[in-house]
Amino acid sequence: MNNPKKKYPIGVQTFSEVIRRGCIYIDKTALIYDLVTSGKIYFLSRPRRFGKSLLVTTLEAYFSGRKELFDGLAINGLEKDWIQYPVLHFDFSGTKYLSAEDLEGQFRIQLGRWEEKYGSNPVEKTPAERFQGIIRRAYEKTGKQVVFLVDEYDAPLLDSTGDPELQDRLRNMLRSFYSVVKMSDAMLRFVFITGISKFSQMSIFSELNSLQNISMKDRFSSICGITATELSTSLKEDVQTLAEANGETYEEACSHLQKMYDGYHFSPHCEDIYNPFSLLNALNDREYGKYWFSSGTPTFLIGLLRKYNFDIEALDGMKASAEQFDAPTETILNPLPVLYQSGYLTIKNYDPEYMEYTLAYPNDEVRLGFIGSLIPYYVQDPNLARNALITGVVKDLRRNDLESCMQRITTFFASIPYDLDNKTEKHFHTLFYLLFSMTGLYVESEVKSSAGRADIVIKTETHIYVFELKLDGSAEEALRQIDSKGYLVPYRMDGRKVVKVGINFDSSTRTVSEWKAEEM
Repeated sequence: MNNPKKKYPIGVQTFSEVIRRGCIYIDKTALIYDLVTSGKIYFLSRPRRFGKSLLVTTLEAYFSGRKELFDGLAINGLEKDWIQYPVLHFDFSGTKYLSAEDLEGQFRIQLGRWEEKYGSNPVEKTPAERFQGIIRRAYEKTGKQVVFLVDEYDAPLLDSTGDPELQDRLRNMLRSFYSVVKMSDAMLRFVFITGISKFSQMSIFSELNSLQNISMKDRFSSICGITATELSTSLKEDVQTLAEANGETYEEACSHLQKMYDGYHFSPHCEDIYNPFSLLNALNDREYGKYWFSSGTPTFLIGLLRKYNFDIEALDGMKASAEQFDAPTETILNPLPVLYQSGYLTIKNYDPEYMEYTLAYPNDEVRLGFIGSLIPYYVQDPNLARNALITGVVKDLRRNDLESCMQRITTFFASIPYDLDNKTEKHFHTLFYLLFSMTGLYVESEVKSSAGRADIVIKTETHIYVFELKLDGSAEEALRQIDSKGYLVPYRMDGRKVVKVGINFDSSTRTVSEWKAEEM
């Protein structure tokens, strides 16, 4: 392999550092120029590790007039003036917010840094008073309007979700701070606020009537992340290097990357977007790892799913209006907005006639990682044992050894220490679904037919398995339901062998009591 090792911005989130170190940079500056020349106050929500900090620091470099950093980039041919504005960049990600004093400390540190540059006034006591004074003095001192950039604005609120009283106090502190923006409108050139979650405008930005939320706008949908087009052009050589390292063709590597890291859509007509953190790590390491998911476990989200008894099997293909999944998150009554805004679900389709979106897992990295995180909450099972079980199930199904597969599953269920509340048909069904979903095989749940829904359908290269599950019934009863409801009809012309499988769980023994299979 003769390809030289390129520099990837792994752990580097500042635009000036990316350029200074000669790291790969996917040129977003044409979109940035469109943004800064067409509006004034913006809000953008994107999942963690999706390039928000890089975007904010690129804006900082642009408004600081650092033309030399943009040599060879699209904006260099668009911008003629390169005016240097005073830039106030506030980053809330520097600490955990477990008390009001933590937020007060961040105000003190970051406002103090600006006061060293633009001066202070002893009569200004509160963060809002000091912030207003800084804007005025920066404006008067430079003769230029001020640029205000905010990174991870919602960090204090996300950290305090388990403490409503603290969150309310932090929200009031932030509302007072941001109210300065409206009062200082004439002295401000540009305002950009970014974070993960969408807290309602009334809760924090109540004064910012002209705030534009571009989170779901087609025009700016690809301002963060790496598009399929950018992968096939700017990163083509890198993909070829990855392919050679893994004994793949270029086309196979593209397919592998797409399956693992692609699939994000942030607007109705958004181009396919890859997770930049995972994609760049894979190209850097020259292997396909679970980078984004392993960098943070969604324990908070799993707690929400359990608290509201959310149907986990419905997540991969859920229908919803924008109001349902892109709703404000400060009063959480439904996990869906948090799942979408955090990046565990994304837009997969949009029906303009009914203004209805289809949400699903974006890719295998997220789907397998999220489902794997759910299993421990349903079973008390060591990871190594579970991984060995899943590997065995995959091998069994791929060689059509249903006998061995069901023996593994029966043993697995028998080892689970259920509490009394979990001896329901739905609980058994969910566990079965989670287990099969972890195999990476094509798995569907509650598949519609003309007369009902098949519990689970699994597709391999050679076979289609249609499962019907019963609790305290019989395997024969499950097989009769498959026939009477026509669950096999959609697959008769598929070309693969179709196998119907009836399974009965015994609530007293808490495992599979019997199963039967018939090949059609």
